[in-house]
Amino acid sequence: MTAKLLPALPLVEQMKIDLKSRCEALKSRGTIPAMCVVLIGDNPASLSYIRNKRKICEEVGATFNLLQLPSNISEQDFLNYIEKLNHDPKIHGIIIQLPVSDHLKKLKLSNLVIASKDIDGFHGINTQRIYTGSTDLKLLVPCTPKGIIYLLKYYGVEIAGKHAVVIGRSLIVGKPLSMLLSNLNATVTLAHSKTQNLEEITKTADILISAIGKTHFIQAKHLNPAKKTIVIDVGMNTLNGKLTGDVGPDVAQVAGGVTPVPGGVGPMTVVSLIENLISATEIKIKG
Repeated sequence: MTAKLLPALPLVEQMKIDLKSRCEALKSRGTIPAMCVVLIGDNPASLSYIRNKRKICEEVGATFNLLQLPSNISEQDFLNYIEKLNHDPKIHGIIIQLPVSDHLKKLKLSNLVIASKDIDGFHGINTQRIYTGSTDLKLLVPCTPKGIIYLLKYYGVEIAGKHAVVIGRSLIVGKPLSMLLSNLNATVTLAHSKTQNLEEITKTADILISAIGKTHFIQAKHLNPAKKTIVIDVGMNTLNGKLTGDVGPDVAQVAGGVTPVPGGVGPMTVVSLIENLISATEIKIKG
């Protein structure tokens, strides 16, 4: 048995058509959705991520802006720029591209962008919706969890009543994803670096999501072949100069389905970000 591959491309293309239509509807009402990415310095990996965001943003008809600031910018100047963007009526979505310079890391970055323009979905007001039971993906939900749920639904993966094991408890992926899955009536185990007997837990998973950033950490031994587990690989690691995930190649022999890296969760994260931009704009003009 070889696992079914679960690429993002078919769904991304479908979503772009819908987003372009929603963008055109906004333009017909006199509003062009516009986002601004705030970049500190010139990190090559960040610039690569930004190119992907710009590409889909422009493909659906929205406006993309990049505010590139020097790596040694003062804390007050940085805050002033964010405040200006927060109050700019022509900007509907703001991202602070991570990582930032060390001297800015002490700031509570997740709440600097006002909730209504927080298209990353990190602001406390936006994450609170998930923690209080919302399943509405049209709201400003963290992009990677949103993208994963969309992908599971697209491929007809049943969530309700299933056991989902999420490995990694970050505020960006693991924790919000575990809550979204719970809201959709999955039974969720949130595992992490201190979890004991991990293999015993993962073998009970109907859906296994790895977001720990360790190359090929998940192996065939972690799965029960009889379960035909759906494996979602959130890892973005480098091996011999190539992008690779958390899931080893032998997993394909025992899983029911596996997302590729590259071409899986990454593109879903970007298209979900652009959907958040369109949603933020729609919410704003509705008042």
